Amino acid sequence: MGSLPRDIDVFLSTNFTHLIIGGGTAGLVVAARLAENKDLIVGVLEAGPANYHDPRINVPGRFCETLDTEYDWQFTTVPQPGLNGRTLPWARGKVLGGSSALNIMTWNRACKEDYDAWEELGNPGWGWHSLLPFFRKSETLHEPTEKQQLNHQTHVDLRYHGAHGPVQTSYPNQYGASHQHWHKTLQNVGVNINRSHFSGSNVGAWTTLASVEPEQMERSYSATAYYRPNAAKPNLVLLTGATVQELLLEPTKDEWTAKGARFTHEGEEHSISVRGEIIICAGSVQSPQLLELSGIGNPEVLQEAGIEVKVDNPAVGENLQDHLMTCMVYEIDPSIPTLESLRSDPSAAKAADLEYQTSRTGILTTIPSSVAYLPFSHYLDPSHLSKLGTSIPPSPSTKPNAQAEIQARRFTHDQNLGQIEFNFDLSNYSPVFKSEPGKRYATMLQMLQYPLSTGSIHIPPSQNSRQRTRAEDKPIIDPKYYAGAAGAIDLEMMALAQRFAHKIVSTKPLADIIIGRVWPPPPPPPSPSSSQDSNNTDVEEEDFTEWVKDNTTTDWHPVGTCAMGPAGKGYVVDERLRVHGLKGLRVCDASIMPLQISAHLQATVYAIGEKGAQLILEDWEARV
Repeated sequence: MGSLPRDIDVFLSTNFTHLIIGGGTAGLVVAARLAENKDLIVGVLEAGPANYHDPRINVPGRFCETLDTEYDWQFTTVPQPGLNGRTLPWARGKVLGGSSALNIMTWNRACKEDYDAWEELGNPGWGWHSLLPFFRKSETLHEPTEKQQLNHQTHVDLRYHGAHGPVQTSYPNQYGASHQHWHKTLQNVGVNINRSHFSGSNVGAWTTLASVEPEQMERSYSATAYYRPNAAKPNLVLLTGATVQELLLEPTKDEWTAKGARFTHEGEEHSISVRGEIIICAGSVQSPQLLELSGIGNPEVLQEAGIEVKVDNPAVGENLQDHLMTCMVYEIDPSIPTLESLRSDPSAAKAADLEYQTSRTGILTTIPSSVAYLPFSHYLDPSHLSKLGTSIPPSPSTKPNAQAEIQARRFTHDQNLGQIEFNFDLSNYSPVFKSEPGKRYATMLQMLQYPLSTGSIHIPPSQNSRQRTRAEDKPIIDPKYYAGAAGAIDLEMMALAQRFAHKIVSTKPLADIIIGRVWPPPPPPPSPSSSQDSNNTDVEEEDFTEWVKDNTTTDWHPVGTCAMGPAGKGYVVDERLRVHGLKGLRVCDASIMPLQISAHLQATVYAIGEKGAQLILEDWEARV
């Protein structure tokens, strides 16, 4: 029973040294590591429920079934002019474990240069070599067998992996029919196989490692990996169903100090105080939201929300960067099983469930595994890249110039970075294209890794002058996809990426299972009078620009809204994750990343949590 959250009376009667707001990916890392010190008393407030037994969370092949459910905050962006006025749903985890309970379980790292860029921006200790021990500390890698490595290109270099960490990582034992063709196909278009994509470069083709415990074939995430093994500790107290309304700040001498939090639980309002520090781990959407609700942020935003300005910092909620994604859909051989086909075939779904329950094998153990990260230079000539790099506009006042300089540098032809992710998987992933009954599909996904488009997340204005904005008022999410001159470069790069993606899928041996492209619809064949080869419509000239505007969606990887960097230079927290302008408050989650990385975020967020916990413990021990 020790794995259950405590009740409200226990929580309110506890004298905490540290209070963590958000029991998500990073928050539970921090909680578990702080609780290793028996002299600390750690409280965690989480808005969502705890559920360790829901198959929609646990079964690998049921990924994405939790989106738009009770486990999802169900945020939405404002209309995006760059997407022809569309709004996008933005899934964020509202459950113990946060988005680590909702994601697709991809476990990878960015290029060394991505983390070194954070350090270059004035954050000592946040470069690749400093972070590597924390990547390893979070993980237990289950090494693939020689047969797995040979058959599925599941290569590892054990020097870069952990052997005793809480999160269990493994390669699947089974793969979809397309994966056997992936690496040879990529080689046929000039892409090398990367046999060590955790060692500082993810460039090339490889097979995805997953956050899956291989014995039970279940998702390994922060709730089961970090919290549940430590839940019985008397100095770790979790309260679920608790929505924090604001931090309680007290004036001390010439600055404010965080002393507690006001929150609602089961319809009632409560306050809790803390002797030491408060650590916000609410994610890239709700960490800036909570700062603003507490009077920390842009005075114009706070005043419109009816909130007293306590710390003037216009950087709060700015610098939002997200991975942009498109989904090209192909009809495939109808004999190939897909996860999507289970939804229309009850007997097949029942058989798949039975196989999973009895032997932990079958299609429900599979996740997207065919990946390649490529630099733009793989399919663009150096002069084109150089022209794009010199056309990047100067930084707006809310964005430090040093960031723009790093972004421009990435457009030089010698930068061997994973600028576009290509991911091929069976099933139709498009939110736009509707599958036809009786047909089978696969999707080629393209994800822009270093977007120049930069947006914001802010609390909305209050609805009347007598009531301030509350936590229940959903924030205004404006990623500014493809906006302005910088966004135009993102759009061009995504349009060109579709051309190369189609080239991959049209290349053997992957092409052998493809019947044809269905989304976007292929262009009409050339007229008989055309000199073009009628059997080879020239995709090199196909213009995907408007299709990209109408089909781009989020890859659910927002960062940067509480960016880390020096005080007075457009940042929110310092290199020790302390919020600028007050005492006793830190932020520790994806929002602190000052620049986007070329990777799925979860492994990096776990490392941020591990490093953040060490910084907190060091400062606690060093206090006077």
